[in-house]
Amino acid sequence: MEFAVSGFRTARSTRTARAARRTRTALVSAFSAGLLGLTLVGAPPAGAEAGSGPTAIVSMGDSYISGEAGRWRGNSLTNTGSRDGTDRAWTGSTYDPTRVYGETALNGCHRSDSAEVQSATGTGVQARINLACSGATTSNVFRAASGGTAYKGEAPQADRLAAVAAAYDVQAVALSIGGNDLGFASIIERCAKDYIVWYSYCHDDQQVLVDRRIDAVMANVGKAVDEIRAVMGAAGYGTGDYRIVLQSYPSPIPRGRENRYSESGWSRVHTGGCPFWNKDADWARDSLVPQLADRLRGVATAKGVQFLDLRDMLQGREVCATGSRLVTAAQPPSATTSEWARWIDSNGTQGPVQESMHPNHYGQLGQGRCLELAYAAGPTSHRTCRNTPGAGTSGMYLTALP
Repeated sequence: MEFAVSGFRTARSTRTARAARRTRTALVSAFSAGLLGLTLVGAPPAGAEAGSGPTAIVSMGDSYISGEAGRWRGNSLTNTGSRDGTDRAWTGSTYDPTRVYGETALNGCHRSDSAEVQSATGTGVQARINLACSGATTSNVFRAASGGTAYKGEAPQADRLAAVAAAYDVQAVALSIGGNDLGFASIIERCAKDYIVWYSYCHDDQQVLVDRRIDAVMANVGKAVDEIRAVMGAAGYGTGDYRIVLQSYPSPIPRGRENRYSESGWSRVHTGGCPFWNKDADWARDSLVPQLADRLRGVATAKGVQFLDLRDMLQGREVCATGSRLVTAAQPPSATTSEWARWIDSNGTQGPVQESMHPNHYGQLGQGRCLELAYAAGPTSHRTCRNTPGAGTSGMYLTALP
């Protein structure tokens, strides 16, 4: 996609004056960034004033934006070698997840080379910086001074953003957060166990838990937005100098009627990797994901920030969806036919379980395209991003939310 970014900055003539008032230089900030373990693309020039360096987009938050599952190009039942070309960590003789996740393969943050911000290559900015970490909650975003906590050996993300804001000219901050506060992982685990072990539904009791938690979660998401603004303000940025893009979550599983495997039997477990009853899948796709998206949009409205709705981004590309297929030796990985989300590996034979139910390499390329489109839209716009059936990741498009 191509789009104009003219008019994104306001009062450019005052930018130099603001930058001159900042005391931290990019040289100091780059050193700090190295200590904090940032994932950076592009390097600021030595000695540049804070905020006057290369333009940048920053991503913050959890696994859905960090790049979890970026190792995989579709799903395959083959457990050896390259797994029919799906495993990007295959070296030809062994598996090396650092080929995809870099050093974060070691601490589990799993910031992949195809993560949303890294895939947003058409924005025209000079640097794309990923601060997100798989498993992060809102408390891992807050500054330490505001109750934020370190996670997986890394300082709170807002504190790390301060170093980036000083060294770069930050144009936008994309934020995905709240899912772990709400208990996404435990919900998926419970629903899978209810299918495999207990032969019961999960949606009724899990909906009660979601309703009980969601108000507090949204309050903390709002605080995360405030924390980003506080950091940017302290670095000398005005509200018109950058934008915040708060985004929702895509559904990794399809509705029951859109599942290509029979509800009974074991094909959903051992072949498809989607062990969920139809009623539970319908609840997740048509109730849980929309509920969270609508509430996140409410936060975006209240805080006056941009909202990117991803609830339908994986439609037809989900794990077990009728519109997609498993990868085989005869059917190689393809963005047009393969699934865009990582399945649940019930046998534990292909990579860590934490990769399950996340957008994979193709899904992340699609997310990057969505971010590019959102970047071209107005700084307070509310848009939903969808894929085009039968097209690759370049077929993503935005529509305005009412």
